[in-house]
Amino acid sequence: MVTNLIINYAPKYLKIGALMLFRVIGIALIFLLSAAKPPELSPKDTRIKIDEILKAHVTYHQMTTELIGRAFQNYLEEVDPGKTYLLKNEVLKWTEPDQELLEETLAAIKKENFSHFEHLHEIILPAVERRNRIEKGIADSPLPKGVQPSDFKDIEWAESEEELIERILSIRSLQMDAAEKFDQETRDQFILRLEKRRSKREEELLPTSSKGRQRLVLSLVLKSVSSALDSQTTYFTPAEANQFMIQVQQRLFGIGAQLRDDLNGFTIVRLLEGGPAKESTKLHVNDRIIAVNHEPVVGMEIIEAVELIRGPKGSPVLLTILRDHGEGDDKREEKLDIEIIREEVVLKESRMEKSYEPFGDGVIGILNLYSFYQDSNTSSTSDLSDAIQELQRDHNVKGVILDLRNNAGGLLPQAVSVTGLFIKKGIVVSVKDNTGMIQHLRNIDGKIVWDGPLLVLTNRTSASAAEIVAQTLQDYGRAILVGDETTYGKGTFQTFTLESANYGKINPKGEFKVTRGRYYTVSGKSPQLVGVHPDIIVPGLYSELEIGEKYSKFPLENEQISPNFEDDLSDVPPMHRNQIVRLYKFNLQSILNTYTPYMDNLKRNSSQRIEQNKNYQNFIKEISNKNALSETAESYGLSDLQLNEASNIIKDLILLMKEERSPEIETSPAA
Repeated sequence: MVTNLIINYAPKYLKIGALMLFRVIGIALIFLLSAAKPPELSPKDTRIKIDEILKAHVTYHQMTTELIGRAFQNYLEEVDPGKTYLLKNEVLKWTEPDQELLEETLAAIKKENFSHFEHLHEIILPAVERRNRIEKGIADSPLPKGVQPSDFKDIEWAESEEELIERILSIRSLQMDAAEKFDQETRDQFILRLEKRRSKREEELLPTSSKGRQRLVLSLVLKSVSSALDSQTTYFTPAEANQFMIQVQQRLFGIGAQLRDDLNGFTIVRLLEGGPAKESTKLHVNDRIIAVNHEPVVGMEIIEAVELIRGPKGSPVLLTILRDHGEGDDKREEKLDIEIIREEVVLKESRMEKSYEPFGDGVIGILNLYSFYQDSNTSSTSDLSDAIQELQRDHNVKGVILDLRNNAGGLLPQAVSVTGLFIKKGIVVSVKDNTGMIQHLRNIDGKIVWDGPLLVLTNRTSASAAEIVAQTLQDYGRAILVGDETTYGKGTFQTFTLESANYGKINPKGEFKVTRGRYYTVSGKSPQLVGVHPDIIVPGLYSELEIGEKYSKFPLENEQISPNFEDDLSDVPPMHRNQIVRLYKFNLQSILNTYTPYMDNLKRNSSQRIEQNKNYQNFIKEISNKNALSETAESYGLSDLQLNEASNIIKDLILLMKEERSPEIETSPAA
């Protein structure tokens, strides 16, 4: 049964260049790992979960041959995402299935028979054997020159083994190009990690036992069928469900250490602030973990080692580590057993950051909100409110920048309450579910924390809940939106089967999130596919990249509903409506024209600054190369030209408002 927990979250992914790709591969972050062991599924479990997902879905309520065809494609991409194992003639039966196969598979699934997917999986074994033979044969082959990441965009299945060899060499060339930018030791370890990951992945695809093979196939069936419905419906293995909750809540239960796989153990590269590892002072950066609770972890996949280290709050974990002392000839290695008590670790740096920039006799507050989260102790709303009030206590705050760049979303109720920090009472977002019913989510508090000049900064990776906040504040005229030409474009909401209150109690058969409907801001517009468009375009690092819902497989279409600035409370049951009216129908937010008189000047000034800034012009030229984000483009980001210009815009606004002191103009008041 799907719970009432509303999740509004877009996957964090980027099509990135070789250098950034190396950094992602080279340092495996503890919160970006996939599952290794298949869940405990039976054919009956699989059929039941498919039925549950379909029952909850906004569009598809029963399996169809169209969905079966999509599921075949998805299955192939699950087992061979880079198209470096299978050949076109081997997958043709599944990529272009005839009607008879589709109907047979559909009928079989209803009878809890998944043999057609088992037959599909059988083509993997000879493909893995061929890949290993190819790898040995090309070990010393020269690599092609001038390979670009864009060469692999929309890539088709290889027609022949020769084409497959060429593709593998091209990928290796791209990887080696990234590796060449680092020292020999780092480069060697990078190559070994790539080989280890490929070998481990092949082992996972080919379990030795028949039960393990069946469980793997069934878990891949659930992944393939769920993602056939739309781009956001997803089946999670238990380990993946745990990771998803960490991403949404930005917390985990463990020791608070970031690890890197160095093949001979897992080196601690960072101790997280407030985590038990740092608080105890027993562990140091560069300590190498070789065993967990006396179980050796050398050679283990990092996800497995991390799962051993994590555990219930208050429980002990014994780490066997190697620590270097001295240098040169005096260097020695010490072996230690260190016990750490697991605690809740809040990933504060992945939640929000507060800073300010001096301006005249005051400051511009800058609030970076990275996700919309909530746990038993805190939330994005309370943290943001505290940050604003602290700035106001310590400084003369003249304006606020709410930076929602790279914010992939989170909890939908938090999007409503965060918006409520800046507006009076009123509708923030409307959701239409799989039954067609529309429900309005309102800010009913009416206590504004900041009512002064407000700028919201977005980019192409601002998604879901971030788009709700940005577009609603724009709808009401409460904020000026600045940033990339558009945002991610995710206008759907999902429910997740694992409730936050049951964190850690994950179903061994897996969990899922399913798209229940679309959301619309108070103007009736949905950002689905189209994104949120800024008032003033200021390009950033990802401006030219193809990022967004419209680039995903099987996205839902965009829709609009009527505007809801006039709130008639029609979605509230009549027996409760009179009670709500007494509390709600005053101090309502109107549409503001506060910034309208200044918008032309702000746009003109910003455009001129960008045109006259040689550094910015070089940056724009660099990011226009869609083949890759080069190291040069990344270095521009260190000075954050996009944020600098956003700061200039709000300073302009403050000065213009001070000069004119024009009264606030309101239109379309909500009765």
